Amino acid sequence: MTVLDRPSAPAAPRRAFERMVHGVRLSDPFAWLKADNWRETIRDPSLLPPDIRAHLDAENAYCKALLGPLDPLKARLVAEMRGRIKEDDSSVPVRDGPYAYAVRHRAGGQHPLIVRRPADAPDGEDQILIDGDALASGRAFFQLGAWRASPDHRLLCWSADEAGSEFLTIRVRDLATGEDLPDVVPNATGAAVWAADGSSFWYVRLDDEHRALEVYRHLLGRPAADDLLVFREPDPGWFVGVEETRSGAFCVVTVSDHDTSEAHLIARADPEAAPRLVLPRVAGVRYEIDHHPDLDGRSSLILRTNADGAVDFKLTVRDADDPAAGERELVPHRAGTYVLDHAVTARHLVRLERVEALPRIVVRSFADGAEHEIAFAEEAYSLGVEAGAEFDADLTRFVYSSPSTPSEVWDYDLRTRERTLRKRQEIPSGHDPEAYVVRRLQAPAPDGALIPVTLIHRKGLALDGSAPCLLYGYGAYGISMPASFSGSRLSLVDRGFVYAIAHVRGGTEKGWGWYLDGKLEKKPNTFTDFIAAAELLAKDGFTSAGRIVAHGGSAGGMLMGAAANLRPELFAGIVADVPFVDVLTTMLDDTLPLTPPEWPEWGDPITDEAAFHRIAGYSPVDNVAPRPYPAILALAGLTDPRVTYWEPAKWVARLREATTSARPILLRTNMDAGHGGASGRFDRLEEVALSYAFALAAVGHPDAAPGL
Repeated sequence: MTVLDRPSAPAAPRRAFERMVHGVRLSDPFAWLKADNWRETIRDPSLLPPDIRAHLDAENAYCKALLGPLDPLKARLVAEMRGRIKEDDSSVPVRDGPYAYAVRHRAGGQHPLIVRRPADAPDGEDQILIDGDALASGRAFFQLGAWRASPDHRLLCWSADEAGSEFLTIRVRDLATGEDLPDVVPNATGAAVWAADGSSFWYVRLDDEHRALEVYRHLLGRPAADDLLVFREPDPGWFVGVEETRSGAFCVVTVSDHDTSEAHLIARADPEAAPRLVLPRVAGVRYEIDHHPDLDGRSSLILRTNADGAVDFKLTVRDADDPAAGERELVPHRAGTYVLDHAVTARHLVRLERVEALPRIVVRSFADGAEHEIAFAEEAYSLGVEAGAEFDADLTRFVYSSPSTPSEVWDYDLRTRERTLRKRQEIPSGHDPEAYVVRRLQAPAPDGALIPVTLIHRKGLALDGSAPCLLYGYGAYGISMPASFSGSRLSLVDRGFVYAIAHVRGGTEKGWGWYLDGKLEKKPNTFTDFIAAAELLAKDGFTSAGRIVAHGGSAGGMLMGAAANLRPELFAGIVADVPFVDVLTTMLDDTLPLTPPEWPEWGDPITDEAAFHRIAGYSPVDNVAPRPYPAILALAGLTDPRVTYWEPAKWVARLREATTSARPILLRTNMDAGHGGASGRFDRLEEVALSYAFALAAVGHPDAAPGL
């Protein structure tokens, strides 16, 4: 479609709205896109005001008109991606007492089934506990949440989100009859921990602002209105959660923000007891706990913590009955070796570490302190630990993949070191790992830091700058981007793309310090790291400037907006999923669900004038200016409580007014979904295919002719 053939783009009306903050006049002519009844709308999309709905519908129609010619390509992409999925796939069962539990799908099914069979009959017939397809039938959105069997395995506590708003409802199913009990617990985060006698469970209730601040205990057979308040966090900037120690002894009430954490213990055998504080919070100090009932002759807590300057974390042991009495060091801090997780079994400690962006598993024997590693030789790979449900076991499970190697699930005997392959991800349409090249590059940032870049391309691809590239980035909250396998990405790679991931600061690929160097006053490092990665890919011939499509979502969408403002000429296109782009306005609005919890990440521009000016200097919406912006596809979800729908809508309105190029600026809002997009696994492929078709068109790929 040529520029002359395009329909007119929607133009959001400007409605004057100004205010003074720290002596600066802020103008927000598209503030009206935020519905006054936004709280109600994320629960019930039908309540969206008509003028806002009309604008979003017009944007969706415009997006459909421009991308409609790509529908045949999109259909081929969906078919390819679906062909790489084993439709009747099943997870490796996890033993929990007398049963082995698993998650599987039926051929053609969109949603998971929760199943079990007797643990001593591995070839027995599955009992279907939860049928996600049946529950989703007739609903525009359905997503299964957490689930957990009762201690006697007669009941199943399960949760679901039926609007995409992340207000989940918890129900309890009688596994003998397959029927749900009358118990209905709304407005929950979804996770629950059973009391030892199975007569009650703890859960976190969300308030009207979608904040997780309260723990309640629900007694079976009683209405949710009678649930008992167990814990309340008064600071709206904190997140509260519940989890169970692997020993089964405690329900742990976790309390944290992005910098600091604390934990409280409730003995599952004494559900009437009040939560007991482990260690009081100290600003900047984080700790997470697991429990061993008889370590060194006493009930012990094993803490992963960054206390006392242990930037990359260490493991310590404390008395579970008197945690404040002191600690002994179990695994000391080693700068550059990031301890990112740990699991305790009766006889072993399993920890997951990362060194120079490569993960490894370390197993420690409690009997003699001997350690050994599990590592792999590929240049870039992903590795995760699934410790299992049983504490008194010498078996752990790990999952391995790389950009070219489909996922492998291994059982590992902690005593004998024997590995047993339990599952290798099947690619029904066929896959040859040897047909691809995986590389790990190091991009020099302006300050000298080396930014890891993971990439995959077809073997034999000409590295002369002619190849298009999709460059993915995130860089926030300490979340790392794994170098894992994705069947969907191969639809780009097999068409001649280089697919790359920039492991920018703000994540923890190179340790906790890597995260600290990409937040608050150092946030701009994230943006310049991404640009450095793009420049290196062009310099080394993997692609060239103007042949790169940038992709990121949520906080990674902020990265997309910042990169577009800083270096628009580098990119042929940008795909921004649920992009957090109206950063300054959102951080100034403390009524929004995530604003107070986000201040430790970005700064509080309400009380801190320096933070105000800093955020104003990079907030994508506030820095849109006349520039030759690349083609941009922004994707939003109407019921998203994390990045609200009006952020990308306002961004697109400003971009469309400002751009000096003829490249299209598009907004597509899923009117039936939230932050994660469509809930069905095949419906989700439709959204991925839309993004990939857009990327192919943005670089002028012949499969996407006539392009954008």
